[in-house]
Amino acid sequence: MKRETPNGHDELLRLGNLRTYFYTSDGVVPAVDGVDLVIRRGRTVGLVGESGCGKSVTSLSIMRLVPPPGQIVAGSAIVLDGVDLLALTQEQMYEVRGGRIAMIFQEPMTSLNPVFTIGDQIAEAILTHKKVSRGEAHQQTIDLLNQVGIPQPEQRYKAYPHEMSGGMRQRVMIAMALSCQPELIICDEPTTALDVTIQAQILELLRGLKEDRNTALLLITHDLGVIAEMAQEVAVMYAGKIVEQADVLTLFREPKHPYTQGLLASIPALDSDRAVRLNVITGTVPNLVKLPPGCRFAPRCPHVMAVCHEREPALITHGETRVACWLYENEEQSAPVGGN
Repeated sequence: MKRETPNGHDELLRLGNLRTYFYTSDGVVPAVDGVDLVIRRGRTVGLVGESGCGKSVTSLSIMRLVPPPGQIVAGSAIVLDGVDLLALTQEQMYEVRGGRIAMIFQEPMTSLNPVFTIGDQIAEAILTHKKVSRGEAHQQTIDLLNQVGIPQPEQRYKAYPHEMSGGMRQRVMIAMALSCQPELIICDEPTTALDVTIQAQILELLRGLKEDRNTALLLITHDLGVIAEMAQEVAVMYAGKIVEQADVLTLFREPKHPYTQGLLASIPALDSDRAVRLNVITGTVPNLVKLPPGCRFAPRCPHVMAVCHEREPALITHGETRVACWLYENEEQSAPVGGN
């Protein structure tokens, strides 16, 4: 049964207490540690944070592609339109991957097979998930290449990945992702390796295709400019946890978590005619094998209080935002005792 959300968009994917740990010789690495997230049909959800915060591992967990020694811990839930993906067999997951959920990776050259033409690789995805002939798959591939703005698609069908530019290869990955009309597309840093002009084209392409097909997007990036342009909702991750969730306007207008505030303050102002020193978040991301007690951001937080070093804050609702910070959960706590 589909669950209807208050704004009329029904729930497509729900992550409940998602925990993905890597069991290494150095200790247990909680790469994703208790993530709750809802993605609704036709919506774009941005997942942001520094490198190593758990964004990509979250996406791989959804696809059940976590490499060893990582594993999704018992008690986690990944529910797609009422179906628990963690209860499916590998054979059943083959139908979900590419069919209902597609993924666009950061570097297409490592995702495309160098010994097959790009046309054959897209057609293979169509033949895997659809009951069509090879001729029909060929024509659908041509149509997809045309939709994503690749010129002369009939000739490009026969091209190998190394014969195309980075922007064109990314368009091929988008065509492959769209080949079976998935309900959700996960975009893991889809424009990082591209120049700003091609980046703008790729983002515009994704936006248009999403609107035409009512496809949901999970947009994983560290670029807040991309989030401002593309997303309706945003979740901010830090050290394996979501520390703030809000709609995009609320988050940019009134960020609540000190980490989110630091990220936004670090963006250079292009409308200033004078030199301004960039804001920085002092310190480094904690070692996930040896996490500090209490709040994981406490060693870097300018508003740290005694309680921050003692107990980990829960994600609570404060106004229009969900935030994990003792500044809002216990506003009666003592005044800040200092920080970095």
